[in-house]
Amino acid sequence: MREFVRRIDAATPPGRDRAVDALRAWAILGVVLGHWLVTALISDSGTVHGASPLQDMPQLAPVTWVFQTLAVFFLVGGQMAAKSYAAARARGTAYRRWLGTRLNRLFRPVAAVLVVWTVAAGAMLASGVGLESLYTLLKLVLSPLWFLLVFAALTAATPLARAVHPLWPLAVVLHVDLLRFGLGGPAWLGWINLAAGWLVPYCLGAAWARGTLGGRTTGWVLLLGGAAATALLVLFAGYPASMVGVPGAQISNLNPPTLAAVTFGLTQCGAALLLLGPLRRILQRPAIWAAVALANLSAMTIFLWHQTSMMAVTALGLLAGHPLPGLHTVPDGPVWLLARLAWLPVFATALLICWAAFHTYEQRRPRTTSRVVREGHPARTAEVRRV
Repeated sequence: MREFVRRIDAATPPGRDRAVDALRAWAILGVVLGHWLVTALISDSGTVHGASPLQDMPQLAPVTWVFQTLAVFFLVGGQMAAKSYAAARARGTAYRRWLGTRLNRLFRPVAAVLVVWTVAAGAMLASGVGLESLYTLLKLVLSPLWFLLVFAALTAATPLARAVHPLWPLAVVLHVDLLRFGLGGPAWLGWINLAAGWLVPYCLGAAWARGTLGGRTTGWVLLLGGAAATALLVLFAGYPASMVGVPGAQISNLNPPTLAAVTFGLTQCGAALLLLGPLRRILQRPAIWAAVALANLSAMTIFLWHQTSMMAVTALGLLAGHPLPGLHTVPDGPVWLLARLAWLPVFATALLICWAAFHTYEQRRPRTTSRVVREGHPARTAEVRRV
């Protein structure tokens, strides 16, 4: 194991910012743990439906402040995409080729999920599973894909994001919410925020790549300003305290994003920028860096299969012959929460099995043969592989 860790550390380019990878890994793991903690499957008269402990235990809202980490992912994604695009332009790589490469890496693992669940859905229908139950399961699996579609659209808009100040999309979100909630405008206006809301941290990431964020001062301004704005919106403007959707609630901060979700995201972005220095020091330890590097290599596999892992454990638990606490019982109290925490290692084990089966779809690389290599220019081989 020590030799394996040493090899990972030695293979890392000296100029790589390991803290960026750590933030990306935490953003993905935060979403996974958040879903496992606030999502439950309940069987009622033979029909499976989803439930959330946030509905009966609103005091758990601070949990969503920790695990709703999408803003950090878009911040890091914007930084990585902007740097990659700048490097591609410097090499003379066309925008179309650059975008195709990035989207291919993003969506290649999705194909495996869609194929497996298409087969599974057909098998469940053939075995008599009701349409309502099947809808619940498919929604859990497919609903996270909205995030990938938005991220793909923002990736395509990277040249524009490099030139847009984050205050512009923030102003759009502000005005959309004023029209929706202050002036009684139509609800469909909120979907404008699906792009504008996540464009805010993405543009921050692009500014970070250009070196124009201003260091720790900007971090403190985002952290304190975002926290103050979010507190005011929740306490005095009627926005929910939970940063994810709660079944039965009139307003969801996430579907579509509200101004409170965006200001909270700015708080997270500020915290992320302030943590860069400590993370860089910690990640000089080869063992810690190896864990972060491995998580990043399989980030999309983890994201795409974590709900399937939770559902597989829930289904296998039915073999016990009676409802298991924290797995099949209604999430309405502290007993359920403690039991659910005990199930997290089991979910992680199931996810590890899914990773073993499907991570190759994410890590597979296109063939590196090219005219440059065939013509006998070995000095360009490494460059071709990177492209």
